[in-house]
This record gives sequence, structure tokens and C-alpha cells, in this order.
Amino acid sequence: MEAKDNNQLPITLACWDYDRTRALLDGRVQAEGIRMRFLPLKMPESFFRMLRHSEFDVSEMSLSWYVRTHFWEPRPFVAIPVFPSRMFRHGSIYVNAKSGITSPEQLRGKRVGIPEYQMTAGVWIRGILADRHDVPVNSVTYLTGGLFEAGRTELPMDLPKDIQVRPIAADQTLSEMIESGEIDALYTAEAPATYGRSRNVRQLFDDPTAVEERYFRDTGIFPIMHTVVIRRELYEKERWIARSLQKAFEEARRLALDELRETVALKITLPWLHEHVEHTAAVFGTNDFWTYGFAPNRATLDAFVRYSCAQGLIPRVPEPEELFAPETVTVART
Repeated sequence: MEAKDNNQLPITLACWDYDRTRALLDGRVQAEGIRMRFLPLKMPESFFRMLRHSEFDVSEMSLSWYVRTHFWEPRPFVAIPVFPSRMFRHGSIYVNAKSGITSPEQLRGKRVGIPEYQMTAGVWIRGILADRHDVPVNSVTYLTGGLFEAGRTELPMDLPKDIQVRPIAADQTLSEMIESGEIDALYTAEAPATYGRSRNVRQLFDDPTAVEERYFRDTGIFPIMHTVVIRRELYEKERWIARSLQKAFEEARRLALDELRETVALKITLPWLHEHVEHTAAVFGTNDFWTYGFAPNRATLDAFVRYSCAQGLIPRVPEPEELFAPETVTVART
């Protein structure tokens, strides 16, 4: 549903239809001064098209890809501190059952597949393994390529010489390679096709949820996968849209959190939804466990840019404030 006021600025937004963005899609939430066309594109299509062709005014974007563009000249985008995708990633590490890997430390010296070295999930996994499990980034060999389809490639990188990254063959897929043992392990945002149907493919951690909860209790970090970016050319002409969009995303997120706690009927298709919500709130220590905004996410952003630099993806560790429109970092309070 679109607002009809012709005095409003027309903007095209590409973002998946998460529960936390659906109110923007169906028109329950309107961004001030904006007539929005919402394209519910599944990632990574939205940010692939935005990064390579600048097709949209505003788009969901891989945090890793966006942070890398911060060091391009000219910088094509500016972000707002809205994070539509977040996910713990301990459960995203798979191993070949015959590799002998039963603990994270045993990944050292192994062949590890990953769809793209620079993908956000991979940055988090490598950073966590280096910080907490003594698996230095340069201690494994990374093989990149398609998870389900052969022929996937990534943007060029200028990595340190001690980090070994090479593509798999043009007719290979990582899902098949983890099953056959051609790679020992796999870091991936999406489960390989062979997981669940082959005894040769299993998760590294037997109880990844327990490990992830312990990680959160220790660090306070809920990993950010995606942010929202505005084409810089548009932002420089209409700077007010950054805060307007941020407020709209925040309101849509609030509505989604409220629906999780609706007790008259289950609005989400999970039988024990309320128990899950209460458990999550207990782990996080708050009912607001999916935070937007800069200040409450600074520690998470600090960790991410540190990991990105250590892994050779960016030349220095920026202050996280640099990444976002200034109007969205310090906002008015009542």
C-alpha cells in the first residue's frame, strides 16, 4: 500500500518481508514525507543489485559489503542504524563427519568452504573462532563458491598474503564437497543441501543454541547481519530522509515485537511461541531483544569492524559512528 500525497518524496525500498518490516510493506507504518514503493526481495538479491547496479533508493544490505564500500571513493551509500537481519552463527558451522573435527580448535589447518570470504556470516564466524576458540583467521584454507549452484563468484579482494582463499572448480558446489569430504568444514549462512540427508554432514556444535546463549551472556553481542543503506546521492539532496526512514523502521519493529506477545491467539505459526519469547527475554534480560539504533549496538559494531580489519577486508578499524548518517547517531529525546 502506498501513500497518495503527491507532495511526498517517492522512494523505492528493497528489503525482505520480515515480520519486523511487514508494516512498511502493508502500509500500517508510513515514513514521514515519503511515498514508499516496497519491493519485498529476498536477500541476497536486494543487496547484490544495489551494490552492483544501484537499482534502488534504499536497500537492505549485507553489513560486510556495506562496511567495505565505506572505503571506496566515492562512497556510494550511507547507512541508518536499522538491522533487519541478525543471527547467532555457531549453528552455521558444518563439518564432514569423517574429518575427525569434534571441537572448534580442530579446524586449524583444515580446508574450509564458504560461499564468499567477505560475506557477513563468515566474518562473524571467523572472528568468534579466533577470539574464543584459538582458530586464527590464517590457520585454515578457504575455498569459495556456490553452496547450491556452481559458478558463484565474489567481488575482488586484496587480502594479506598469509590468508589463503581460492575458488572451487566451476562445476562444483560446497554442499556436495562437504558431503564428499573434499572440504573438511563449511561456514555458511544457509544450511547445505546435504545436511539432514547425509550422515557425512553435521553441525560442529552438538547444541549450538546453548553455545550461542553462553556466547551472548559472555559478550552481550547479538550479531548483526544486515543494515539499511541509502544511495548517497539521494541522501545528500534530502538528508531528512535518514531519520524519517529510521523512525518508520523502528515503529514497524515495535509492532512485530508486540505481536509476539499477543495472548488472545497465536499470530505467529509456532505452538510454543510464548514460552520461546519468555525464554529469549530472560536470556537477553529485556523484552526489547531486537534493538535498532546506534548506541545499544555499538559494542556489536565495534566487534564487527575489528574482525573485518583483522581478516583483511578493510584497511583500518573505523569508529562505528562513521558508518551511519549523523542524524541517526544522535537523535532528539523527549
